[in-house]
Amino acid sequence: MARGDRLQDGRGRDLAGDHRFLADRRGVRGPVRRVRRGDRGGSGLLDMALNSPSRGAAAISRRYRSSAMADPRARYCDVRERTEALASPLGPEDQTVQSMPDVSPTKWHRAHVTWFFEEFVLGPHAAGYEPFHPQYAYLFNSYYEAVGPRHPRAARGAVSRPTVDDIAEYRRSVDVAMVALLDHADEAVAGLVELGLHHEQQHQELLLMDAKHVLSQSVLDPAYRAFRDATVGVSRPMSWIGHPGGLVEIGATDDEAFTYDNERPRHAVHLQPFELADRTVTCGEWLAFLADGGYERPELWLSDGWAQVCDGTLEAPLYWRAEDDGTWSVFTLGGRQAVDPAEPVCHVSYYEADAYARWADARLPTEAEWEAVAREHVTSEAPTFDLDALHPQPTPAGRTDFFGGVWEWTSSPYTPYPGFAPGPGAIGEYNGKFMVSQQVLRGGCCATPEGHVRPSYRNFFPPPARWAFTGLRLARDAGSPPLGSP
Repeated sequence: MARGDRLQDGRGRDLAGDHRFLADRRGVRGPVRRVRRGDRGGSGLLDMALNSPSRGAAAISRRYRSSAMADPRARYCDVRERTEALASPLGPEDQTVQSMPDVSPTKWHRAHVTWFFEEFVLGPHAAGYEPFHPQYAYLFNSYYEAVGPRHPRAARGAVSRPTVDDIAEYRRSVDVAMVALLDHADEAVAGLVELGLHHEQQHQELLLMDAKHVLSQSVLDPAYRAFRDATVGVSRPMSWIGHPGGLVEIGATDDEAFTYDNERPRHAVHLQPFELADRTVTCGEWLAFLADGGYERPELWLSDGWAQVCDGTLEAPLYWRAEDDGTWSVFTLGGRQAVDPAEPVCHVSYYEADAYARWADARLPTEAEWEAVAREHVTSEAPTFDLDALHPQPTPAGRTDFFGGVWEWTSSPYTPYPGFAPGPGAIGEYNGKFMVSQQVLRGGCCATPEGHVRPSYRNFFPPPARWAFTGLRLARDAGSPPLGSP
């Protein structure tokens, strides 16, 4: 399948566009099998480390409640097509590069999300299913220890085979089997599939983050795709939203269509009175921080952050470059452009965000403070994913923006909520095992898919990370003096 093709079966029929095929499984009726190239060898299939796969699937379904369309096959095809559309501007060479250990090649993302369906859905629930290749579980398992050994993360870019075309064939084969299974999936399987689709959407954002880092390594400053022409934004003054504090509840509510286990249980938190900025920090404000020697003043920095300043790691936000004429430019997925002072600053680490907040006589909010205010400012218009503007946009005048610009660092460590318990088996490794040495981010970004932007969503990264679309919003205790006061 060429890059950008729609989902098709082995006869070239369009799986998403021709829903008559989705109801007619003549090509894949009965036990779903893959006609393999070469010997089958060991399957590496996971029993999901559950005593009973069906009982485990039911438990997972209760944790990950389905938000699927009326036609789950249409939703499946829609998400899978989006991944291929995001990969389509990238050539085979682009899709194989790993520019740093935290970055994964595009073709690995495409294969890993496919393996997820094969391992956790088709293997346990499609009668007679055989894995596409016996070694793909080793190559494309990310971190599921219960599944078995896996290829080292930092060496994913060293693997030239399977090729990009091989991965396309893998995706097509699994898609045919999945569409057949979805035709008669019960609620337990539907819950697993929904988790798999949200997992793939997370990797869509990761794909863009990683592709941006890969492309930025070239002195050619290549664009992932051309953005539509945009005028320079107008910066508006920041104001403060007061909150009286007291007992508030945070975490996922029962009426949300889908949530991850790390967003639950909903629980009470006591807050002191505080104020939260009504927008994120802008590039113009960051330029003032730079001009005031923000990266040269150790009193502003946490110890680990200052160590990175001293070794030259931190000099400005990632992708910023000082030009010969004294201005700054920034590399974007649309190529290199001048820094727009009105845009939210992006690609800063937790250390940088914390230093800026201290310089501004403020602080970073806790995740409970952020959620308490954000829930009061949820609008009926959810942010939409815009492939022609994969870059943070200025906050319009008169609008309080909490979602869809940049992920916002909080001062809260990523830890389990009171009463949290991971799910059974390998799926239980999805979130809980990472609840250490990371900070929580809130809000979503310009590359976040629809359905992943909500008040309770908890993203997390280690403090030095900044290749994600990360920025910050200021907070302060109630009664603090205005910014800049002596």
